[in-house]
Amino acid sequence: QVQLVESGGGLVQPGGSLRLSCAASGFTLDDSVIGWFRQAPGKERERISCISGSDGSTYVADSVKGRFTISRDNAKNTVYLQMSRLKVEDTAVYSCAAASSSTLLTCFYDMGHWGKGTLVTVTS
Repeated sequence: QVQLVESGGGLVQPGGSLRLSCAASGFTLDDSVIGWFRQAPGKERERISCISGSDGSTYVADSVKGRFTISRDNAKNTVYLQMSRLKVEDTAVYSCAAASSSTLLTCFYDMGHWGKGTLVTVTS
């Protein structure tokens, strides 16, 4: 039974930081690709970062590059998203998704398993 559970969301001021976690169960990261996505009100879902559990290769969207860092801990079967220098426009529901794949590009096409998401609100 594949399950993804996000945590770490909350309320933060502009310029602040949050660390999101995506805890995976029912599979191992070693042969998987994990992605972080977000959706803000009135906007399409945006792919913000992906990581390969096998070789650690990453993708980071231009909108968050230099501010967000994706990482993994295969022993804990957990993927993290460290978010720094947050902006109001980062406010969104952040979800993680997974696919059984060794190819990072799978993050762009066929992420079959999704978590329920965690809300990040950036406001003064």
